[in-house]
Amino acid sequence: MPQRRMSSRAVKIGLLGTLSMSLTACGSSHTATCVENRPLSNGSYRVVSDYNCNDSYSSNYRWYYGGSSGGATVKGGSTLKPKNGSIKTKSGTTLRGGFGWSGGGGG
Repeated sequence: MPQRRMSSRAVKIGLLGTLSMSLTACGSSHTATCVENRPLSNGSYRVVSDYNCNDSYSSNYRWYYGGSSGGATVKGGSTLKPKNGSIKTKSGTTLRGGFGWSGGGGG
């Protein structure tokens, strides 16, 4: 008599959860905000036009990733570029390359 295979519902659910988390991590999206290079006294950064970070001749501005915006400032994110996922500016442009600094600024 052939042996009957039994599958566990818990195993299927566990595998589905793992796959779901993997896909979410790969497809995560981050927001980049163009800010002045120097933080304000409270640790926030002054938000400026995306144009400033796209100007390859200026090192006075950088991309700031994540955080929460308080109108003209942003805080709680990072100047380090996220390693995974897509990065879009608030105006909807997708960023490629760079390390948080504008133009030839550095990292």
